[in-house]
Amino acid sequence: MESECIYNLLQLPANVEPRAVEELVQGEKKKYLQPDSRKNPKFQELQKVLMEWINGALFREHIVVQNLEEDLFDGLILHHLLQKLAAVSLEVEEIALTAGSQKRKVTLVLDALGRCLQLEESAAKWNVESIFNKDLLATLHLLVAMAQHFQPDLALPADVQVEVLTIESTKNGLKSGKSVEQITGCKDSDQQSKVDVFDELFKLAPEKVNAVKEAIMDFANKKMERLGLSVKNIDTQFADGVILILLIGQLEGYFLNLKDFFLNPSSPAEMVAFVFSSCIMLTWPWTC
Repeated sequence: MESECIYNLLQLPANVEPRAVEELVQGEKKKYLQPDSRKNPKFQELQKVLMEWINGALFREHIVVQNLEEDLFDGLILHHLLQKLAAVSLEVEEIALTAGSQKRKVTLVLDALGRCLQLEESAAKWNVESIFNKDLLATLHLLVAMAQHFQPDLALPADVQVEVLTIESTKNGLKSGKSVEQITGCKDSDQQSKVDVFDELFKLAPEKVNAVKEAIMDFANKKMERLGLSVKNIDTQFADGVILILLIGQLEGYFLNLKDFFLNPSSPAEMVAFVFSSCIMLTWPWTC
C-alpha cells in the first residue's frame, strides 16, 4: 500500500506529514487521533478542565498553559506540577534548551511521577517518547492519572472516548486498525448511589439548614478567634478560600507563611489559587 493511500486512510490532521508513518521501524506501533475525535465536545471539555486545573495549581509561578500538546513536552510544566502537588523537586535545569536536555528532564519527571502514582511502567499509557513528541492522547492519559491521584474530587468529564488509528510496521508491511480508547471512566455506580448528607438535608429538611450553618460558624469562630477573625456569613466568607485555608492551618497546626497567600484576593484567579491551595492542604497526607 503506498504512503499516500495510507495517509488518506488515516485521515491524519493537516500538520502530520505522511513520512511520519514511513519512519516506523519494524515492530513499532504509532497511534493517531481521528480528527472527528478532536472535535468531540467532551474531549475538548476535558482539555479545558485540565488546563484550568494546571493553571490554578501554578498560578503563583505565573505559568499559563494554553495548549496541552505544545506546552508540556519539555518537562518544565510537569516538573512544576510535581513540585506543587507532591513536594518533589528534582535536580534538573529549570529551562532545558536542547532536545537532549529536555528529554532527560522529561525522563526524570516521569520516573518521579511514576513512583508517586505507584504505576508499573507497563501499565502507564504514556512514556518519554510520546510526551516528548507532543502526543496529545498520551499527555491526556498522564494528566488524568495525575488529577485523579492528587485531586480526586476534580470534576473531569466522564466517559471520554476517542477513536484512534493504530499503524504497525510488520515484516509484511504496514498494518492499520481502528479502535476506541477510553480516557476517563464512567461514573461509578456505587459512587452515584452514595447519598450526600447535605443534599439530603436541603431536600428533606430545609428548615434545618440555618441551624447547621450556625453550628458550622460557631465551630469556625472558636478556632479563628485566636487570629482575631470571625465568620458572620458562611455563604460569602468561604468563597475566596481565605478563611478556609486559615481554618485548616488552625485545625492541623500548619505554619502558614502569610506572604505566600493573597489575604485579600482581588480577582477570580487569585481566589481559585487560594481554594486550590486549601484543597492541596486537605489531601496532603496522601498526595504522594
